[in-house]
Amino acid sequence: MYLQYLVIIIYTIAIVLIFMYALAQLNLLYNYLSSKKTRDKCDTFDLSNPDEVPLVTVQLPVFNEMYVMERLLDNIALLDYPKEKLEIQVLDDSTDETLHTTKAHVEQLAATGLDIKHITRENRIGFKAGALKEGLKIAKGEFIAIFDADFLPQPNWLKRTVPYFKNEDIGVVQTRWGHINRNYSLLTRIQAFALDAHFTLEQVGRNSKGHFINFNGTAGVWRKECIIDAGNWEGDTLTEDLDLSYRAQLKNWKFKYLEDVETPAELPIVISAARSQQFRWNKGGAENFRKMLWRVIKSKNISVKTKVHGLLHLLNSSMFLSIFVVAVLSIPMLYIKNEYAHLRDYFYVMSFFIMSTIIFFVCYWFMYRNIYGSGFKRFFGYIGMFFTFFSIAMGFSLHNSIAVIEGHVGKKSEFVRTPKFNIRKFKDNWRNNKYLRKKLSSNVIIEGLLMVYFGFGLYSAFIVGDQGGDFGLFPFHLMLCIGFGYVFFKSIGSKV
Repeated sequence: MYLQYLVIIIYTIAIVLIFMYALAQLNLLYNYLSSKKTRDKCDTFDLSNPDEVPLVTVQLPVFNEMYVMERLLDNIALLDYPKEKLEIQVLDDSTDETLHTTKAHVEQLAATGLDIKHITRENRIGFKAGALKEGLKIAKGEFIAIFDADFLPQPNWLKRTVPYFKNEDIGVVQTRWGHINRNYSLLTRIQAFALDAHFTLEQVGRNSKGHFINFNGTAGVWRKECIIDAGNWEGDTLTEDLDLSYRAQLKNWKFKYLEDVETPAELPIVISAARSQQFRWNKGGAENFRKMLWRVIKSKNISVKTKVHGLLHLLNSSMFLSIFVVAVLSIPMLYIKNEYAHLRDYFYVMSFFIMSTIIFFVCYWFMYRNIYGSGFKRFFGYIGMFFTFFSIAMGFSLHNSIAVIEGHVGKKSEFVRTPKFNIRKFKDNWRNNKYLRKKLSSNVIIEGLLMVYFGFGLYSAFIVGDQGGDFGLFPFHLMLCIGFGYVFFKSIGSKV
């Protein structure tokens, strides 16, 4: 009996946490829609006046990027900005042959009159954060634009972002990520769906009300003074961008998010690459919650509502742990429900929490409509994408929960880069990518067992109770079975 009540208590806590997160998303939706009714007015630099054009340093932190370096450098060289006001730093931590090919390419571009430098280090201390910090020491620019190796900004990108820094309170201007291979596969469509929600609903919803947002590690510009004032880059978490963002905003720097400026990039096309990226983001989020919790709570510069949104933002990745707990305990709960009649009222109350799914469905529809358009055809397409996304997201919940737990307990791990593919150039030759992990994660076997476990949950719906079964959790278990099955078979099939 005590075990049953322990299961009920843990299950209830997890499902209430998910509901609270859903309510926060609903509030962000309200903020997002409200922001569309107001016109943003702010003073900007007049870049047609040479006296107002500030000096900008573009930093390109790279590490073993054989397949995308040429594309990256050629693209950055096209930036439309006065050459005498533009400096480019290629912060190269590579350990393979790209160190030499990149150097040669940089020298070719420098010969055209471009102020571009190839900067290397003797070690990778601090990983990306360490490289950015090293480059900052000698950066000439008043403003620092940062691009990861797979990002392709438009030529007018600097002219659309830098002018906002005329407001001296602004420390960061962040742009929205685009996806050049959005429709390559189901995996890329699912990743795009999740990122689009973040870059519309969440970033606009928070920024429009003055709540904390994060620089997303790339496709944004920092005021150099802001970086230094906030304590500079630190490499003690896997998401150095989130860390510095919170430290800067706690010191009253303002962030400007530009939804209408899209910066295209390439999504991971292989599940092992998506795994490594998800692990880093989710573990880094938990590490930053651990690092920033008391700083946010004790801050006297921000409102209670901003603190709440900030803490929920830092706990974003921890929702995977709550989802995983609810999923695993849902089958025992099915049997408890049908074994103990005196708990019937409890289960009636708990059925209310299906509202969480409805809230997410509504919130994400506005994001989807914003990108793909409205109409019945689009809406039915959205229904399929929403439940596919949720199924596969739950299939990643074990993997991401392990990352979250490691982050909360303080277990350290190296910064594992996400392999880039340049899929347009190399097309179906991605299997030859030298940076792919060839060893399967041990978690894959557990994910396969979880697929079987939730298959048992589907079977259980037919055999529990005295009234011919209980199908209340059948859709949930079906999504879980499909999600874990997808992750398992995709991982086994790719052999990476």
